[in-house]
Amino acid sequence: MKYYLKISVIFFVFFEISIFSQKTNSLLNIGNSICLDSKNEVFCKAVEFYNNKQYDSCYVYSTEALDLSKTIKEQDFFNCINGYCAFVKGFNKKSLLNINNISGDEKYSQIKKYLLGNIYLNLKKYDKAITNIESWISKDSSVNIQSRKTMFHNLALSYMHKKDYVKAKKYFDKELSLLDRKDTLSFIRAKMDLANVYYEQYLDDEAIPLFKESYDLSKNYSNLTLKQNTAQNMAVIERNRKRYKESVDYYREFIKWKDSLSNRDRILELAERTKELAVAQKDKEIAIQESKIKQKEAVQRGLLFGASGLLLFIGALGFFYSKLKKQNTLITQQKEDLAIANKTKNYLFSVVSHDLRSPMNTIKYQHEQLKKHIADNNLEGIKEANNTAITVTESTSHLLNNVLHWSLEQSNQMVFAQKSYPLKPIVEHVLYDYENLIEANAIAISTNYIQNSIVNADRESIKIVLRNLLDNAVKYMNGVGKITVEIGIDSEDYSYVSIQDTGIGISEDRLEKINALKGVSIDKIDRSEGVGLGLILCQTLVKKNNGILSFDSQVGKGTKVTIQLPVVNE
Repeated sequence: MKYYLKISVIFFVFFEISIFSQKTNSLLNIGNSICLDSKNEVFCKAVEFYNNKQYDSCYVYSTEALDLSKTIKEQDFFNCINGYCAFVKGFNKKSLLNINNISGDEKYSQIKKYLLGNIYLNLKKYDKAITNIESWISKDSSVNIQSRKTMFHNLALSYMHKKDYVKAKKYFDKELSLLDRKDTLSFIRAKMDLANVYYEQYLDDEAIPLFKESYDLSKNYSNLTLKQNTAQNMAVIERNRKRYKESVDYYREFIKWKDSLSNRDRILELAERTKELAVAQKDKEIAIQESKIKQKEAVQRGLLFGASGLLLFIGALGFFYSKLKKQNTLITQQKEDLAIANKTKNYLFSVVSHDLRSPMNTIKYQHEQLKKHIADNNLEGIKEANNTAITVTESTSHLLNNVLHWSLEQSNQMVFAQKSYPLKPIVEHVLYDYENLIEANAIAISTNYIQNSIVNADRESIKIVLRNLLDNAVKYMNGVGKITVEIGIDSEDYSYVSIQDTGIGISEDRLEKINALKGVSIDKIDRSEGVGLGLILCQTLVKKNNGILSFDSQVGKGTKVTIQLPVVNE
């Protein structure tokens, strides 16, 4: 079966005043004339904001100006700029209404065709878009190459949506003939759209080189969306050609560009949360000091009142002694809590500073290698360096996800709602996300749903646990292997889901440490023992769901992980 690529429908609508002033500089002159003649502040503000390309303010004032307009000249002008501003803001139906309200004045003819062609294209009314754009092109006598490129491009898109590929190619070729190779963004987009014309017709030999050329050009361009689209296109092409390894490489690159900004945001969010924890800790210390001061003041007041009588003094002394004892107990408890929180913070800092330093250095090194290979035009070297960087980035992303989830759980900000859910759909949803990765790694996966059940759990936290366990199963598979996922009921109180792989297995001493995590909190974990944050997070979330997580493994034969969750008895 042939998979269709997502067509890059990109509307090159260049909002340039020159498009609207081709005949005797009419539009700007008309606006200035209306402002001078009427001396109306609203009219003048609308014209001023339009001239300064402040389209939000222009839209507001031109809307008000339409209500105040009395002559056809005024109505035509403000309908024109109000419709244009609405078009810029993406209000296509509102823009269409304004443009159609312009009279038959010849000076607005080309402006109307230009806007109507693009509006109808946005509204997917391709026949009307074609009629207006072709009429505009046939009567356009300007040397404005930018606007002609735009209209050729949008006309080609209209024919492409109508599946008239001959005419679509014709106008994409005309657009390309006007493009400057220095305009990399427009050139790449035009190449991708032309490639889609061929690909829609199953002309792979003509389409694939264009997609590859677009992909290669996008590497040296800073637009992340463009990098995502070209990498995604190549992933689909290689999958259609049954070149699954190359497809996965491109898909991983697509994920890298997609996640690059979100990863940065997550790191910033983690830093902000760390800052908030530090502030909260300082506030607690201040509160403790204030509590001590109040205690001293209370004792002093008690001593002063004690002068009024021995019995009153003894009674007051006993009261404050009891209160002081409670306060000391509270302070001791707070001190212990702070010590645990501080060790948790140090653990997270250790994870970020230690585990993040190595991949960051690797990525930096690979970027330097990539720069060197690009300079030497070494394609194999470029591919190898790029693949290594992608692999390290994915690993780092997984680490950051675990740190983020742990930070949210520890600060009680993770949304946790235990409800009744069927277990099977939860497992199937997670498995669906892993289909491509498992297929690309030549790993077979099978399911054995012995008996479905309804469990009482927080669905999203269980998904986090399943993703971590599947990640580990794939990571430690050591080549071709098999993963078996089983669902069943093992008692009246518990349902289970197990993940069994044929990977490298876990040594006895490390397996003992992992199973010992059931009753151990993070403040008692020795990081030097090699226990990862991911497994601690899994144990924590399963325990929070009133469940049980257990591991069984043999070196060289594989590992079986079982999650037991409380059953909802109907």
